[in-house]
Amino acid sequence: MSFINRIIQKTKIKITDSRESSGSARYTTPNNLNDNRSCTSAGKAHDGHDATSSSSAPPYPSYPASNMPPSPVSGKFSDKHHYHVQNTHHHTHQQQIGQDVGHHKHNSHHQQQQQQQHGHHHNVNYSNDAAVGAGGHVPRNAMDLSDPKSPASAGIHHFNTKSPLLDSMSQHGPHVELRDFEIYRTIGTGSFGRVRLVRYRPDGRYYAIKVLKKADVVRAKQVEHVNNERTILAQCRCPFIVQMLGTCQDNVNLYVAMEYVVGGELFTYLRRYRRFPSPVAKFYSAEVVLAFEYLHSLNIVYRDLKPENILIDNNGHIKLTDMGFAKHIVDSTWTLCGTPDYLAPEVIQAKGYGKAVDWYSLGVLIFEMIAGYPPFYDEDHYRLYEKILSGHVQWPSQFDPLARDLVKHLLSADLSKRYGNLKGGTKDIKEHPWFQEVDWERLMCREIPAPLIPSQKQHGDTSNFDQYPETHEVYGDYVSTDIYKDKFIGF
Repeated sequence: MSFINRIIQKTKIKITDSRESSGSARYTTPNNLNDNRSCTSAGKAHDGHDATSSSSAPPYPSYPASNMPPSPVSGKFSDKHHYHVQNTHHHTHQQQIGQDVGHHKHNSHHQQQQQQQHGHHHNVNYSNDAAVGAGGHVPRNAMDLSDPKSPASAGIHHFNTKSPLLDSMSQHGPHVELRDFEIYRTIGTGSFGRVRLVRYRPDGRYYAIKVLKKADVVRAKQVEHVNNERTILAQCRCPFIVQMLGTCQDNVNLYVAMEYVVGGELFTYLRRYRRFPSPVAKFYSAEVVLAFEYLHSLNIVYRDLKPENILIDNNGHIKLTDMGFAKHIVDSTWTLCGTPDYLAPEVIQAKGYGKAVDWYSLGVLIFEMIAGYPPFYDEDHYRLYEKILSGHVQWPSQFDPLARDLVKHLLSADLSKRYGNLKGGTKDIKEHPWFQEVDWERLMCREIPAPLIPSQKQHGDTSNFDQYPETHEVYGDYVSTDIYKDKFIGF
């Protein structure tokens, strides 16, 4: 069996887990028949070749054009202009598309983008961060959740507050009590549970609570990832990373309460607008750079960048979510995990790798935001990994030349040439000409207006999330024995 085949066989179980946890396909036909974003690997090295093309990407179905977010004035971050999604009009912005992006006919590249935007990237991720903005959504015609007496509250799930277990939950680190939450609708689902919108009685604010079934986590051998995520979320204090309120557990489930990010996923907007003008992609990329810079300063490698894991807050700024694959490392790690078309060559080759994999994934993200599809794609995992290892990129003709230069440096298979991994560190990226006009200090303070402001009708608005079938579980219900209690001490 070849090296690549061994890798594929090794990751098939993980791929299945990923699809179940994500809930929807990243690349899909109009009938949602295909599912391709899963974790896998292969083994050669980039040769650095690239080409310019607008027709060589894999075929995708065509979708109607939608509103394009306007570029900030003069292609720069504007202090005076930010654009509210709810105020856009199709006819106006279809004209803007041609002006800002050089939007041309829907060729196979754009079809590929729409296909991936209509579905989701998939990986071996155990988590369902959709609710926190990271993966699931609730309908645009969702009922008003701001009043517990409203019709929406008919679906509220209550905790059994008489359970003695609620009074004896883990006191390690940030801790919350289940009885303090009012549970509303589901905003994300996964193989281990679901994410719900909740209201925290002590402060009256809305949060997202991720519910993971212990038995499923143990069965999928994701105990370490779940515990790592809790530890890292408790440690992180960065404006571009989702903040955790606290955790707890009962005999059946684990609960992770996090800030509710009302705008949902960046993926949603990329799907809606087909692709972003270079200045818009630059804004989101720059904030990702700051998030990575923060994580790396703590010796944490993220390992799961993709549009689905980038949330948009009420002011239009990003929040990285889903720390399930994040890990503290000193030098190198060897774990095979991530999203296939975002995997760095060294991960595919089963080599030891470090923080440089995050910078590689940033290159993929920038390409995908501007082109509308990832630099390497194939429905067949074997061919996908060979494409990644070949390093041959087909560049769309309208791709920003400066962005192209940065992406080429980020996608370098040679770690001695990959930006972010050189002696200059993050400075090499921040000082690249594509980021020339970015005021990094103001950006860190979130003082640069975002290009898109999510629609928000009221507190607890879930209109940026999809709808999911509801279950009638009683969380916190007492179960006499907990055979997994010792596996989740931190909760």
